[in-house]
Amino acid sequence: MITPVYGAMLRTSDGVRIDAGHLPGPMGSTGELGIVLAHGFTGSWRSPATRRIAAVLARYGGVLAIDFRGHGRSSGLSTVGDLEVLDLDAAVRHARTAYRRVVTVGFSMGAAVALRHAALHGGVDAVVAVSGPARWYYRGTRPMRQVHWAIEHPAGRLAARLAKRTRIAVGRWDPIPLAPYEAAAMIAPTPLLIVHGDADTFFPLEHPNELFEAAQHPKELWIERGYGHAESAATPDLIRRIGRWTARTKME
Repeated sequence: MITPVYGAMLRTSDGVRIDAGHLPGPMGSTGELGIVLAHGFTGSWRSPATRRIAAVLARYGGVLAIDFRGHGRSSGLSTVGDLEVLDLDAAVRHARTAYRRVVTVGFSMGAAVALRHAALHGGVDAVVAVSGPARWYYRGTRPMRQVHWAIEHPAGRLAARLAKRTRIAVGRWDPIPLAPYEAAAMIAPTPLLIVHGDADTFFPLEHPNELFEAAQHPKELWIERGYGHAESAATPDLIRRIGRWTARTKME
């Protein structure tokens, strides 16, 4: 059975158009839980991996999945986790028009954005950060060195645009955005779930541990055995468990 997806075009407070897709939740849950799904760097809500995750999460609530600025059919340029908080805020505000509870679920870059959004903008009932970094400029693994090449060098930005439809802004952050671990410390009493794999080739376990240590209660940390990185490695069982967590967790 194919789950129907309804397209939407959102607009951020700084005028960027954000492409989105909405999957209705299960029968009988209309208006209760909305899950805003935030992809990783070079991702898209239209990718098979993200569509698969959205379909599983739609068993627990309605899902609004977005393309961050500079990705896919959204306008603008990617700032790799900085201004993307405005994209997520537009999605959260849109979800609030239809759902009583709104939870953000972010993967990799999207995890960092979800943490920063909850700290800076609020308006969510829970946050799930999957495979996310604790701090910026990390180059300790080969995949992250490749990511930095794609961001910082003209040839890398060209490759990201041609191969991944990701348009990246030129230049350094000024000022440097609030780091994810700093944001994690600011979001309580909003419940936080941190999910990370012990086989993540991008960010080793020091990252989820740093996020968890910085966060205040209520918080949970799941270290998943054999799980790699972000959307492409997430199993249906893991997404179901995340879906159950979003459905049962409420602010105190």
